[in-house]
Amino acid sequence: MTDKTYELIAQFTPQSIDIPIDKCELEKVIETLVSLMFPICDCPDSRDVQDGLREAAEKLHANIARLHNPEAADKKTEAFFQKLPALQQRLYKDAACYLRFDPAAKTLEEVIITYPGFFALCVHRIAHELHQLGLPLISRLFSEYAHSKVGIDIHPAAKIGKNFFMDHGTGIVIGETTEIGDNVKIYQGVTLGALYVEKKLSDVKRHPTVEDNVVIYANATILGGATVIGHDSTIGGGAWLTRSVIPYSLVTNTVDVKIRSGKDFSGPFDFVI
Repeated sequence: MTDKTYELIAQFTPQSIDIPIDKCELEKVIETLVSLMFPICDCPDSRDVQDGLREAAEKLHANIARLHNPEAADKKTEAFFQKLPALQQRLYKDAACYLRFDPAAKTLEEVIITYPGFFALCVHRIAHELHQLGLPLISRLFSEYAHSKVGIDIHPAAKIGKNFFMDHGTGIVIGETTEIGDNVKIYQGVTLGALYVEKKLSDVKRHPTVEDNVVIYANATILGGATVIGHDSTIGGGAWLTRSVIPYSLVTNTVDVKIRSGKDFSGPFDFVI
């Protein structure tokens, strides 16, 4: 490198961000919680599980105390760990839903260990409980950790019902005020978003409601807080929706198919992928 480059490096002044939480510690908390809820062995040593949960609780408590105070940290940490057994049971049922609906899934263990959609849902359910306890920064950090790992972006405030199935998952975006019912299936690239991005709408329902038993196929986009997808509807791949549809609707993105002969057709369709 040149002397000028070294000089520029020497002149650089870092700008610190005053955030009273430890990002690395909290990422270890989420890793610990997920791994201990679903230990990869037949008979995990209960002492190891308890030790791991105790360590996660201490790290979570310390970070909550930095944001609030020790008394609030006591209450919020206790409230979260009271919910952990029910969360675990809910997630086992979610995993069974993946096994039931995906013909590629052979075992429950495969779903839990390898499926990105299940991992994102697992982290979301944990993050959502923390968000409900008044911890938006910590819950958002959890959700963004999952986002960075598997490419699925779910805001921790989003409300998601039972047996939520995300197939493949890559590129799914679920906004803050989204409400999703039970037994909903969505595929890769689906966006449940807002019609407008304006700061003044931060306290308004901006994202859609998806009722029970809805299927949304790949790359569909559904926008708007007033948009409701009625129960038992199917939204086809690539659809663009900004208005509600009644229950049992079938929404398709029409494809225009033309038949051509090789000798009289010339066009730019020479794809190399």
